[in-house]
Amino acid sequence: MKRDRVIQLSSAFVAATSLTMGGAMLPTILEEAEVNTLRYTNNVVDGAPDWVNTVGMSIGALRGLLVDYLWIKIQQMQRDGLYFEVMADAELITKLQPRFPQVWVFHAHNMAYNISVATHTIEERWEWVNEGIRLLREKGLRANPDDMVLHKELAFFFMHKLNGNSDDAHLYYKRKLAERWHNILGEPPDSWNDRVLWMKEIADAPRTTQEAIRQLPILEELLDQLEQSSLDYEESTLSPERLLAQIAQLDSIHQHSLVASETGLEASLRSQSPYFNQLDLLYKDPKYSAAWKLLLATYRKQVLKDNYNMDPQLMYEYTKVGGPLDWRHPQAHAFYWARRGAEVGKGRFKSEDVYKILNTDRVQLQALQSLARSGRISYDPFSKEVPGRFPDPRFIDAVIGDENRDGLWNELYKKHFFVQGAGSDTFTTFMRNFLGFAVREQYRQGELDRAQTLLNKLDQYFGTGAIPPNNVYKVPLDVWVRDRAKGEYERLPAVAISDVSSALRYGYRVGIGQNRPEVFHEALKFAHQVTNEFKNNDYNNYTTKFGTGRVKDLIGALESSAQITFEQLMVDPTVPIEERMAIWSGVDRLEQGLRPRVYDRIGPRLMTQYKNHPLSTVRSFDDAFPQPPGLDAWRQRMAIEAKKAEEESKSNTPASTIDRK
Repeated sequence: MKRDRVIQLSSAFVAATSLTMGGAMLPTILEEAEVNTLRYTNNVVDGAPDWVNTVGMSIGALRGLLVDYLWIKIQQMQRDGLYFEVMADAELITKLQPRFPQVWVFHAHNMAYNISVATHTIEERWEWVNEGIRLLREKGLRANPDDMVLHKELAFFFMHKLNGNSDDAHLYYKRKLAERWHNILGEPPDSWNDRVLWMKEIADAPRTTQEAIRQLPILEELLDQLEQSSLDYEESTLSPERLLAQIAQLDSIHQHSLVASETGLEASLRSQSPYFNQLDLLYKDPKYSAAWKLLLATYRKQVLKDNYNMDPQLMYEYTKVGGPLDWRHPQAHAFYWARRGAEVGKGRFKSEDVYKILNTDRVQLQALQSLARSGRISYDPFSKEVPGRFPDPRFIDAVIGDENRDGLWNELYKKHFFVQGAGSDTFTTFMRNFLGFAVREQYRQGELDRAQTLLNKLDQYFGTGAIPPNNVYKVPLDVWVRDRAKGEYERLPAVAISDVSSALRYGYRVGIGQNRPEVFHEALKFAHQVTNEFKNNDYNNYTTKFGTGRVKDLIGALESSAQITFEQLMVDPTVPIEERMAIWSGVDRLEQGLRPRVYDRIGPRLMTQYKNHPLSTVRSFDDAFPQPPGLDAWRQRMAIEAKKAEEESKSNTPASTIDRK
């Protein structure tokens, strides 16, 4: 009996000691688990899907061994190129280790980058890329909502896979993304402030239709009408996302689509679709105008949250600070996910991991920089074309700030000012390069007032406003641009061709396409200045430095830059056909001789592109791109010029000095 008591007391002591030591070690274990993202969130049950809390726990300690085995197996299969076979095991790992972000990234990357390129059609490729994005956005981030690295990787998918051009299907990706988000949100308003209010309306909308009905009872009547129309003509329940797509198409037909207007799409639908007529009547009925506004905002909020794991409140806030974000552009999504990741993940990294925070914040700036170059989207859902892209300098204002807003750069600079390892220097270098590039770009596009404003900003930050002050930027705008470009042209003469082409391209699209002739004249002026820089140069002998033949080719390209750029623009599939038609019809007003010089060269390719466009069904190619007047005379003239150039080339060819007898 005494022996049993000793054993009991000893066991009780060991148990008490173990519990005490375990309790003391628990904070350290939890901290390590948090740092290594092995826990779900700071609160283990906060928003966790059911499978996150149950599947992994059901097999206990065996989970680690099984996961290790599966990782080894899929690594071997990936080396063997068995990408499809990897899918099942990778999905099982996501269920066993849902709180381990790397497995989600691995699985999504496999879909978007490996399996996608192994498919046989462009449609299949897009499906796999989209599935990779959805896996991260709608599953991985639901299981790990405050993991910064997972957010950054998702942002990278949008930035690189969709917005980049490394994948030969990237134009198709851009069109499908624009189609999806146009259907969800419709055509955005143009001004920045209006776009902020547009997103605010969605953010403030009720979460459910029941809440919306309590707020506006007439909405219930509208929903009954919509449900009845759907059952009468489609025999199915109308989902929120499907109704949003139909309304987006209605708005495009009535207001935005040139293709719909030219092809008589509305009349065709009225004669063929009773459902279209019923929906159109309901949509135009003034009795339901307030109900429609509330319903669309409510449905958009539902779809964004439930189907895409996106928060309209954050979309609204990011539009205020990031610029007039157009969600049909991949970089808008890259900015959203990078910024959200930086916000939800702050405070979860040790000082040695600060590079993860820096990288995520850099993505924000890179996304806005890209949007400044191409952030204005033109999209016609009925054209089947790649969305048109255009520079939007308002994103420059979003980066550097203006009298109404504190720029994103200033926010991130302050955030990383005291970070060791030159954290703030990273952002200082970015700002100097970003502003310098923006000044030159605006100048060569003929936007001289904006270029001068940006140069003043450079002086404020890095010139007379710097410590110690300097006068590097206190020079006339044209002098500063010329001196800045001179160094680049000396190192890389081909940059001159790129600069001239960019300037002329902008000049055609804005000066002619948007009827701003002064912009076109400034672009031509810039092209002539650069050309003369290489032809009549007193301070640098380009011929000696780069060789006679190379400089001759370079000057030839510069002298022909207006024609070459015009030719490239007219067959560029990323420029909408409607815009090219406007430029083709208006170019003679500002520059004679371009159309006949390129007509025979671009005709077959342009005709093929036009045949695939819906406008070709109602307007012939000759009506859309009429033959230039006096084309035969121009052909004779160009033949004489070509023969003369050939003879000059032969006469200038040096004779051989080697006697081969």
